[in-house]
This record gives sequence, structure tokens and C-alpha cells, in this order.
Amino acid sequence: MSIIASVRSQFVPIHREGYPFISAFAVATLILFWIWSPLGWTGLMLTLWCVYFFRDPPRVTPLREGVVVSPADGRVSCVVNTVPPKELELGEQPLPRVSIFMSVFDCHVNRSPISGRIERIVYHKGLFLNADLDKASEDNERNAFVIAGANERIGVVQIAGLIARRILCFVRVGEAMSAGGRLGMIRFGSRVDVYLPQGTKPLVAEGQTATAGETVIADLKISDNNCNGGFRVD
Repeated sequence: MSIIASVRSQFVPIHREGYPFISAFAVATLILFWIWSPLGWTGLMLTLWCVYFFRDPPRVTPLREGVVVSPADGRVSCVVNTVPPKELELGEQPLPRVSIFMSVFDCHVNRSPISGRIERIVYHKGLFLNADLDKASEDNERNAFVIAGANERIGVVQIAGLIARRILCFVRVGEAMSAGGRLGMIRFGSRVDVYLPQGTKPLVAEGQTATAGETVIADLKISDNNCNGGFRVD
């Protein structure tokens, strides 16, 4: 490997949505240095944080049939059975839901949990409560997707939080997605909910750290109905 290639390998790509913010932080930092040096160093630290926030690292997604991967980086804040939001049109029966909370230090590029077609996208205006609260699923501003796979439909909901004020969507209805493909982004601290098919056994626990596009959160070949004292694959 050449020296140039070696240096490049140490840098994570920055998502294009971040460039205006990084530029604004950098300009503000120069002004702060001109006003007073200690303020400039504070501005520099914030600029470096902004660069870090908008990173968009490559991910290696498992492609085995039936695997559902995490759509977000962050902490698994809730694993529960609950009725999905009406806009998803996934029925009124409780479904397994995995919630992943993204802090301001997590990568905020959201990815598709399965391969399939974007069947539905619904944007819902709402509040900006702490995204870690359970009621944020119903009360907060959000953007909902339904992704239709070969034999299943998965719901994914981007939820804005206290600091987040903008949900970005990168896809359109009818678009084909690969597992791990980029769905969108939420700016600055937020949550993503995944609604799994009824009977699916989540493979993550509350408090666990998830990586978007890589961490397996469920296997559609494993369900509560075929588990007896542990997981059994059909």
C-alpha cells in the first residue's frame, strides 16, 4: 500500500449534508480566534465535533436470507411488543419493536434493515421531546418507512429528539433497497424504531450498542413460536 493510500485509509468519508455545517463552524472558529484565542480553541473543538458527527463510514452488511440489521448506530433503548403507528398501516396488533437511541456522538446516517422495495413513506409533524422517552414514538416529529422484502414487511421510523430539528430522507417510494443501503439522516441526536413481523424474536437486548448496517437485530427464521428454552433455526 502506498503512503497516500495509507493516509487516506485513516479518514472516514464525510456525508455531503455535513459540508455546510462544517464550513459554518470553521468560519465561526476563525472569527473567534480573531476576537480572543481561547474562544477560537473552543470553536475548533466544536468544528472537529461537527466533522465527526457527519461521518459516513463504509459498512459490511451480512447478506444471509432472513437477517434484519440495525438501521442506526447507538444504544438499544427499548425492546418491546407494541402497536405500530397508524401511518405504517401494519395493522393494529402489537409487533416487536426495537428502538435505537442515537446520541450526538453517534453516526447519524440511517440504513435499510433488509433488502426490498420502499412501499411507503409518511412524514408526521410533532413535538421535540427527548427521543429516549417511550412516548416519543407517538408524540415527536417523525418519518416512517415501510420496506417490503421477499416475504415480509418491516417498519422503520426516524424520530426527531430534543436537539434534532431536521429529518432527511434519501429515498423515494418504489425504490429498491439493499440491506445496509442509506435511507436518510437525522440531525443532531435522535432515535430510530424498527417494527418487525409478528412472532419475530429480537436478537438484541436493551443497553446493547448497535452499528447501522452491521449489527443483526433479528432473524426472520427464528420466532417466538419455534423457541423452546432458546433459539432454534428452522
